[in-house]
Amino acid sequence: MNDNSKTVVALLAGLAAGAALGILFAPEKGEETVDKLSRSLRDLKDRVVDKAQSEIESLGRIGKEYADKAVDTLGIKRDEVRDELVAVKEDAKDALTDSIEKV
Repeated sequence: MNDNSKTVVALLAGLAAGAALGILFAPEKGEETVDKLSRSLRDLKDRVVDKAQSEIESLGRIGKEYADKAVDTLGIKRDEVRDELVAVKEDAKDALTDSIEKV
């Protein structure tokens, strides 16, 4: 989790705690207090779920970028190895041809 995510989570936790304490100490009937607290917690849950989904999507994008870079790098390395093998094959063929001609 990056610093921004930690800050948002801490802020949401602080808001939830403040809202819960404010509701619990408010001079209202018990049922009204429970309803307010329930709504506040539901809203907090929704915000946390939204933030989590956003972070998951962000991590998915980052993971895809790394995977794409890895595939590109492997493709480049594969081409380099193939070119080197072709060069070695040609060198070996030339050396064999030279050896045969000398015999």
